[in-house]
Amino acid sequence: MGSFQMPANFPSSALPESSCAYLLQELKMIWDEVGQDQLERERVLLELEQECLEVYRRKVDSANISRVRLHQALADSEAELTNLLLSLGERSLPGRPEKLTGTLKEQLDSITPALREMQLRKEVRMNQFQEVQTQIQRISSEIAGHSEYDSVVVNEGDLSLKKLEEHQHELQRLRKEKSDRLRKVEEYINEVHNLAETMGMDSSKIITDVHPSLLHGSSGQQSKNISDTILDRLKSTVQQLKDEKQKRMEKLHRLGKALTNLWNLLDTPMEDQQPFSHIKFFSSSASVNYTLGPGSLTLDIIHQAESEVERLDQLKASKMKELFFKKQIELQGICKKSHMEVPSQSEMENIMKLIISGEMDHSDLLTCMEEHICKAKEEACSRKDIMEKVEKWMASCEEERWLEEYSMDENRYSVSRGAHKNLKRAERARIIVNKIPALVESLMTKTKIWEEERKKVFLYDEAPLLAMLQQYTFLRQEKEEEKYRQRERKKVQAQVAAKQDSFSSRPNSSASHLPNRSLNSSFSSYSPSHRRLSTMNQHLRSKLNSATRGPNYNKMGRKKQVESMLVKHNHARTFRTETASEISATFSGPSSP
Repeated sequence: MGSFQMPANFPSSALPESSCAYLLQELKMIWDEVGQDQLERERVLLELEQECLEVYRRKVDSANISRVRLHQALADSEAELTNLLLSLGERSLPGRPEKLTGTLKEQLDSITPALREMQLRKEVRMNQFQEVQTQIQRISSEIAGHSEYDSVVVNEGDLSLKKLEEHQHELQRLRKEKSDRLRKVEEYINEVHNLAETMGMDSSKIITDVHPSLLHGSSGQQSKNISDTILDRLKSTVQQLKDEKQKRMEKLHRLGKALTNLWNLLDTPMEDQQPFSHIKFFSSSASVNYTLGPGSLTLDIIHQAESEVERLDQLKASKMKELFFKKQIELQGICKKSHMEVPSQSEMENIMKLIISGEMDHSDLLTCMEEHICKAKEEACSRKDIMEKVEKWMASCEEERWLEEYSMDENRYSVSRGAHKNLKRAERARIIVNKIPALVESLMTKTKIWEEERKKVFLYDEAPLLAMLQQYTFLRQEKEEEKYRQRERKKVQAQVAAKQDSFSSRPNSSASHLPNRSLNSSFSSYSPSHRRLSTMNQHLRSKLNSATRGPNYNKMGRKKQVESMLVKHNHARTFRTETASEISATFSGPSSP
């Protein structure tokens, strides 16, 4: 077990009682006496060896830490000495050894005196910087407008003589800046006085709003605030006054031009123009470089000019409204005659707003309305052929509706006054109705061609014409299918009636009652179906009539009708299925016995 093993013949009396070997020998004797297993002995010896190594390691680590601390203290002292030399702007210190020798403690003792000398030099230089920077801070606070200033914090990283000279130059610069700022303040105040006098403002109030010390301070005493904030406020105030002056001149320039234009447009007499002759001067280009006198740009002058322009604009707007309404009526007449979409109310309202606000000129209004009218006439001309066919289709639909009502009249063949006229009209109506599919097909073709050429939807009283035609075609097809189903139902009823007659002629027996009951149930099954058919006919007729009402065909109604086409198609398919089941039940009834 390494160092813990010892010779077997080594006498135990030669070992001191406090040594490790003696203790090991005594432990071995105990093990021999006890009869301890060899593996257990080795394990215990290994643990003892590990514990001894840990004790040695702790001692070594403690010694290393002490050495590191000495190295760190020596490095800190050297670094501090180097920083002091750099901070004071000196390259080296006389008497300082260039290379340290000896133990760590000897090296640390040799560098300590030099470090203390440099610390004393730094303290003296810090006082010099403190004095100069304090003066700089005080003057800077005065320039900044602060009555108090913060304590000076000297930068210990740079205490060289060069830096000290820079601070002295900075102090001279600040003293010069004070005099320059006082001069700028006086220039700004004089400029505020001149601008305020031209525009009729109170210059004292304007300057007091910037800072009260500017109005009552004198140049001989440092009582005026000359901070950067005050200078910026004065500069901003002067710029605002200049901008306001420019705005008023531009406003009077526009008002002068507006007055001139309105006078020329309305033929205003010279005696009415005379009170505003001074405003007319601003409309010329010569007014830009002209030196304005006191009170020449006051708000009263501008308000007088604005009131006069507003009065003349209202007079002009009233005349333009009359012209606008006249052109609007003409445009609406063209659109209504051709069932076109009338220009939106919002567009007309916008034009009216432009007229009221004066943003639209007389010539612009004429041009705008003439463009609308020309476009409406051109579109009406392109719709003429289609509109003729639409009117023809509307008339044919009216004849179709009359023919349906006439066909439902049970007394149409009775001998009464005017009955022969109705018969002749019914013959003419049938001819017209037979031509409706071809007319609708031709109308749809022309409408599609028109929409492709114009890249827009053909509207008839704000409704898509193609949608109206497609809906009509769908309803007409549904009506034809319903007529076909009615004819088939009549055939079935005739067959059932014939079979019923044949059964009733046989001898009365128990077997003959079954077909009668079956037939009765078959006939009774027709009544709900017939009621549904009647309801559908009424529904289809109402839809067809609404599709042929022309101008009364409102937009929301058409939209709901188009949306309900799919629902009606499903209802018709369900109805055909029920009819087929009824016919099947009818034929299966008599064969049951």
